[in-house]
Amino acid sequence: MNDYKERHENEIFTKVLKAGRRTYFFDVRETKAGDYYLTITESKKNFSENGEASFEKHKIYLYKEDFKSFEEMFKDSTDFIISNKGEDVISERHDKDFKTRTYTIESEEEI
Repeated sequence: MNDYKERHENEIFTKVLKAGRRTYFFDVRETKAGDYYLTITESKKNFSENGEASFEKHKIYLYKEDFKSFEEMFKDSTDFIISNKGEDVISERHDKDFKTRTYTIESEEEI
């Protein structure tokens, strides 16, 4: 069996989250013993100097015995971020009005 076919035959369930240049894949897979585990893959699209696209991928394998601890740590970490910085994204890249605000600020400086 080729590698591609083997990788996809053990996929049971998949969810995809597109987030800008990043895409997250949550894949439930099956072990040879018939148990399930989760892989979380981050795929980030990059462009070379000549404009060719490539994808940088990072993968986490998460097994059932670690689900509870992972869930608790994830919740603690995200709760900490939200309680300390709120839900608004603090980034020029993610600020929909950044160009407008930059223009407005420059206009006020000219006055």
